Amino acid sequence: MVQKELKQPADYLLGRKTFDIWEGYWPEHADFWPGINDGTKYVLSKTRKKSDWKNSVFLKSLADIKKLKKSKGPDIQVWGSSKLIQLLLKNDLVDELRLKIHPLTLGKGKKLFDNEAIPAAFTLTESIVTTAGVIITSYKRAGKVKTGNVDA
Repeated sequence: MVQKELKQPADYLLGRKTFDIWEGYWPEHADFWPGINDGTKYVLSKTRKKSDWKNSVFLKSLADIKKLKKSKGPDIQVWGSSKLIQLLLKNDLVDELRLKIHPLTLGKGKKLFDNEAIPAAFTLTESIVTTAGVIITSYKRAGKVKTGNVDA
């Protein structure tokens, strides 16, 4: 499933901190992730306006993201960017979640789902467990939330 993510044509929506990390690494390591330099990197940032990394576009607001979501083109993936993901969840802009659950606890850390995420239903479309015990899942948006029933 992870290899599929790396091989399919996509554009990327990133927060500024994640972009800063990627910008310093991926231009020199594209042999591992073919296409990473070719995909458009959309960056939500209040401070950055340009980059020498090809195909980098800077967005200023949630309105810019909504406009991007309505446009045609390849899938838009978000990697890392926890604050950006929280903003997308809060504004009902997530069509699919791909989660990687590692078998460890680290104590305090960043939360993926904060108190401002709106209720949203998702349906499991794919899952695997790696030999290291990492659970990799894919969920697609499934309409309104239905409560009161847990299927085993």
